[in-house]
Amino acid sequence: MVENLELDSSIGLAPNYKYGVNYKGYPRISDLLAFGAPSLNLSAKENKSNKDSMSHRKFEHPRHGSLGFLPRKRAARHRGKVKSFPRDDPSKPPRLTAFLGYKAGMTHIVREVEKPGSKLHKKETCEAVTIIEAPPMVVVGVVGYVKTSRGLRSLNTVWAQHLSEEVKRRFYKNWYRCKKKAFTKYAKKYETDEGKKEIQVQLEKMKKYASVVRVLAHTQIRKMKGLKQKKSHLMEIQVNGGTISQKIDYAYSFFEKQVPVDAVFQKDEMIDIIGVTKGKGYEGVVTRWGVTRLPRKTHRGLRKVACIGAWHPARVSYTVARAGQNGYHHRTELNKKVYKIGKSGDDSHSAMTEFDRTQKNITPVGGFPHYGVVKDDYLMIKGCCIGPKKRVVTLRQSLLKQTSRVAMEEIKLKFIDTSSKFGHGRFQTTEEKAKFYGRLKA
Repeated sequence: MVENLELDSSIGLAPNYKYGVNYKGYPRISDLLAFGAPSLNLSAKENKSNKDSMSHRKFEHPRHGSLGFLPRKRAARHRGKVKSFPRDDPSKPPRLTAFLGYKAGMTHIVREVEKPGSKLHKKETCEAVTIIEAPPMVVVGVVGYVKTSRGLRSLNTVWAQHLSEEVKRRFYKNWYRCKKKAFTKYAKKYETDEGKKEIQVQLEKMKKYASVVRVLAHTQIRKMKGLKQKKSHLMEIQVNGGTISQKIDYAYSFFEKQVPVDAVFQKDEMIDIIGVTKGKGYEGVVTRWGVTRLPRKTHRGLRKVACIGAWHPARVSYTVARAGQNGYHHRTELNKKVYKIGKSGDDSHSAMTEFDRTQKNITPVGGFPHYGVVKDDYLMIKGCCIGPKKRVVTLRQSLLKQTSRVAMEEIKLKFIDTSSKFGHGRFQTTEEKAKFYGRLKA
């Protein structure tokens, strides 16, 4: 539409009258109405252009925060609980499906991407990784479960003869005040023929009636020099594969023996991590739920929810964001890829790669902040991990068989960073630092 609109004299305008125009080049409606235009057939687009200049609140408002994780309260247990184990496949040999480790800290790696068809194919990428120290676990018992209409019910439990002090501490609140008599009577069963026969009867009963078999295994917390705790963590680990009889024989063969982490997980495998997040304490709605702050001039505070509900029903709905406990929640993270498994006393424990031949350990210069030195077996997983340093995390095999390109990709590490994580790290080893600076003044 042109700026200079000429209307004929039939509507009472002189020829060649020049109308004013708005910001889009259309004649102003006020000018046309002032001169008594009989009909103005404005299109929907023209009507909408005038509405766009008005301001109003949005007609949709997606809620802040997920209701799928209610209640947001402190976890009942410090160790992550496995609520579902992978589906059993009797055609495969017996194996364990979970493990316990301790979060050490994070670093970064450089690797070559293997994705044919992608722009990143055969190119280097830098990614963050988490180191989880996982010393071998010790099997001390086996539990049989029977299936009922209300779920699994424990049939019986068979314990090993010798239990270490670190696992006996788990059954007492105060170790120094107690009599330290746990399992002394049970251990004497192994010393008599009648006792041994009773244990075999329990195992045979388990083979006959049990439908699910789990081993009782505990961590060797005394190997964790950075932890002051002396009480080991004990958990049930389901045995999958084989018949029930094979499962029980497999579990019984591991009594009082160590099970390494590479017996449960392999490199390039996708695993799940279960644990308790960092505790943040009592926090407000803006941090806890992510709601929008009120305007600056709001009376009596602005980091609030303005309206917490209607007059009736005369109570606050559970869906309304409120202040309260944030963090220390039980969470499960799915599909974490294992980049590397390091064995204590082996070449795999070091941070050397085929492309970086520097003699260096996986522990960064100065140790992992708030943790220390990694001396035992460890897992390197992609990305972050729930919980603070030193917290116990449960590692579980994936519930579903992963077939994506990310899951099937083979990881080739080119470089593992071991510079100091306390500040801006510059040197990969202490020898490299000493060589650069030379002899410093005493």
